[in-house]
Amino acid sequence: MPSRSVAHDRASPLGRLDSFFQVSERGSTFGREVRGGLATFFTMAYILVLNPIILSGATDINGDRLSVEQLLTVTALVAAIMTALMGVTANLPLALAAGLGINAMVAYQIAPRMTWPEAMGLVVIEGIILCVLSATGLREAVMNAIPMGLKQAIGVGIGLFIALIGFVDAGFTTGQEMSPPLAMGGTGELHGWPILIFCLGLLLTLALLARRVKGAILISIVTMTVLAVVVNAIADIGDAEWGLSVPSVPDDIVAAPDFGLLGQFSLFGAFGEISFITVVLITFTLFLTDFFDTMGTAVGVTSEAGLLDENGRVPRLGRLLFVDGLAAVAGGAASASSNTSYVESAAGVGEGARTGFANLVTGGLFALALFFAPLAAVVPSQAAAPALVAVGFLMMTQVGRIDWADTGLAIPAFVTIAVMPFTYSITNGIGAGFVTYVLLKVVLGRTREVTWLLWITAALFVVYFAINPVEQLLGVE
Repeated sequence: MPSRSVAHDRASPLGRLDSFFQVSERGSTFGREVRGGLATFFTMAYILVLNPIILSGATDINGDRLSVEQLLTVTALVAAIMTALMGVTANLPLALAAGLGINAMVAYQIAPRMTWPEAMGLVVIEGIILCVLSATGLREAVMNAIPMGLKQAIGVGIGLFIALIGFVDAGFTTGQEMSPPLAMGGTGELHGWPILIFCLGLLLTLALLARRVKGAILISIVTMTVLAVVVNAIADIGDAEWGLSVPSVPDDIVAAPDFGLLGQFSLFGAFGEISFITVVLITFTLFLTDFFDTMGTAVGVTSEAGLLDENGRVPRLGRLLFVDGLAAVAGGAASASSNTSYVESAAGVGEGARTGFANLVTGGLFALALFFAPLAAVVPSQAAAPALVAVGFLMMTQVGRIDWADTGLAIPAFVTIAVMPFTYSITNGIGAGFVTYVLLKVVLGRTREVTWLLWITAALFVVYFAINPVEQLLGVE
């Protein structure tokens, strides 16, 4: 009788979906996948506001700026398509959107040297290189060559990194011009309603997680958003206190998307503006940042989801990496900057997402954001940030799996974990860990444990960290 029931379920539309996405096989349910997809979207929705602000905040060599409205459209469009594609092809709960850090590099380091279409053309070239390396299996080989201990350290470092992002986004932690470099609140003290919303949201999230309440993260985000809207309507709070998103009911709920930036890129135009070596170095920096940010995110998120195999390998890694490279191409072609896998996907994993079905939910919400952009900006950072801090705790639990008795592995693991949050960069943490790992293996006389791929990767990271003196040596301005 049970076997016939299962066969009947598999023959039904829901059963076929379950089989295709391996929902039951991975110990999940459609309810968990939906909650996870929602949680991931709400923790990523800030990019709909932040990416347009970053890219429109800079001018190109001609003094031209990109339109905020058009940038919001392409940001949502590319995120929707690539997130859904990742879910269908790689079957992983790993969402994609415009990469932070890369967009700032494009806006403030590349665009001033050339036109916007030429700058976006370099992003497309970088994405094509990623696709080629993924198709040949070289990118996957590099990831599989990483020792398990370093992979676990990457997950822990990302946990601390996204927890710090949560504290900073909420205004709980701020940068200071004077010592100490980081302080609590804007003046060393907590004040204002927005900070209270964050603190209450964090306590609510942790309490719900401790009680193992289903949908804990999503419940917290929605509850605190509603509370923030009410508080903002009653109290006299300036928009600046909330940050990027002000929790207020918008006048216009629906807004028509503007696709004017699609296809506005010049593939080889940059070569006519600056020297060949400058183009190579810029593309190399973009490539390295994208390559290892994705690697760290993929390992961290899939590890937290319990999807790594017995050898610590990510399932369907080749497809994941190819889609990620394709996302960079799509981002450049749409003038949205390079799109990449998002560490905030861990929020969805924390809600139980284990398959690509969650991506269909997240991608669908990004698609809806094309038309309901005003609503996407209602969720303030203070309501979404507690989810990032809570996920930081969940990812931190991997620290116990690292062999701290082996100094040849423990020290690089520590460096990886520490450098990520302290430099605000996943790539920097991975690079520092790789270089330290290879160095210690040489010092300890254990060079046989270092594969040729790790030698090359460490050497590339040495160039990455020394990019400024290399540019000076080559006479690059």
